[in-house]
Amino acid sequence: MWATLTGAVLFISGLLYMAWEALGRRRLSQPPQGNPKQTLEPRGQGLRFLSPLRNWLGVVLMVIGGILLLFGMR
Repeated sequence: MWATLTGAVLFISGLLYMAWEALGRRRLSQPPQGNPKQTLEPRGQGLRFLSPLRNWLGVVLMVIGGILLLFGMR
């Protein structure tokens, strides 16, 4: 039971850490005052923020949590 609970906590912590890193690295902008054609989206971000190399700690937490969830149910 403890392994399953610990695995769930680690998995959710890894997921939240990856979301925090993806949203927390860039500066939030404010809407432009005079030009409505400009958007708030950052230029050229692409999918680099989802890279496992950039979010390795979150990936490790999710893998360890998944393993504990799988083997803790036995």
